[in-house]
Amino acid sequence: MRVAVWYNNRDVRIEEMPVPQIGPGELLVRVEASGICGSDVMEWYRLDRAPLVLGHEIGGQVVAAGEGVEHFQEGDRVSALHHVPCNTCYYCLRGRHTICDTLRRTNFDPGGFAQYIRLPAINVDHGVFRLPDEVSYEEATFMEPLACVLRGQTRANIRPGNSVLVMGSGIAGLLHVQLARALGAGRVIATDINNYRLEAARRFGAEATLHAEEDLPTRLRQVNQGYLADLVIVCTGATSAIIQALKSVERGGTILLFAPTDPGVSIPISINDLFWRTDVTLTTSYANSPADFQTALELIRSGTIPVRQMITHRLGLGETGLGFRLVAEARDSIKVIIEPQR
Repeated sequence: MRVAVWYNNRDVRIEEMPVPQIGPGELLVRVEASGICGSDVMEWYRLDRAPLVLGHEIGGQVVAAGEGVEHFQEGDRVSALHHVPCNTCYYCLRGRHTICDTLRRTNFDPGGFAQYIRLPAINVDHGVFRLPDEVSYEEATFMEPLACVLRGQTRANIRPGNSVLVMGSGIAGLLHVQLARALGAGRVIATDINNYRLEAARRFGAEATLHAEEDLPTRLRQVNQGYLADLVIVCTGATSAIIQALKSVERGGTILLFAPTDPGVSIPISINDLFWRTDVTLTTSYANSPADFQTALELIRSGTIPVRQMITHRLGLGETGLGFRLVAEARDSIKVIIEPQR
């Protein structure tokens, strides 16, 4: 089979690899669509493990089921989680599935930028979801990122009527805009340094957009009835954005650090000014759980979060390198989908 092998963001090669052999409890899935995630282009996170077959946002069809598989069969349309928790450890039993040791060890074989993938038995048990007729393969690629966004907003304790500032209007930021609106946010404001993405944020539900180089606290008060934001969601790892976030949250509000920084980055924070006297909450979010994934599927199926309109590029497997460059440059693209069968 053909696979796209990542060496770095400027070097993605189409190579041949044997179709994975499945064992008991496992599935072989033909990948019909695979999304490029912003985390896929974080070179600092992956270069020491290259070459890699990446891709974890998939929609595909079961072509073979191993012995003992009861709930799936050849022909089923599915999406799947690449990382799954054990559901039985200290962390899982406390609802903290994304820090489960098992979750960090599980994955697809070899990865979604391949014509076929093997789903290990634990993934089949805990993280495979049959697609309803209303959800296409390309829409299925949004389930994983939307599940991450859902977990983030849940962690941030979003409430109806909250004003929400989304910093960074890439795919994660735009999903945050749409989900916040769906959850009843009072006013949703988005920022970016790119005018193309600011226009996209307006199109997908932001009531106001602010250029990230503006005086954000001042401009925020102007568009938010004199107040800062109840919830600030930081979808970029830029140090300047995090510092802006600290100045843009209202008393009693929450800052959600949704994106990682580069390695070694530290941010100076005044405990007294930001936390002790203002009751601000600072939290983070990583990945998602099977329950988040199921909810994301329903949000897409129902049309509550209309994701198809967010796709700007559909590329064949041979164009995966172009896809990585588009996502890494973060200019005139939103969601880039790879179709491995063409």
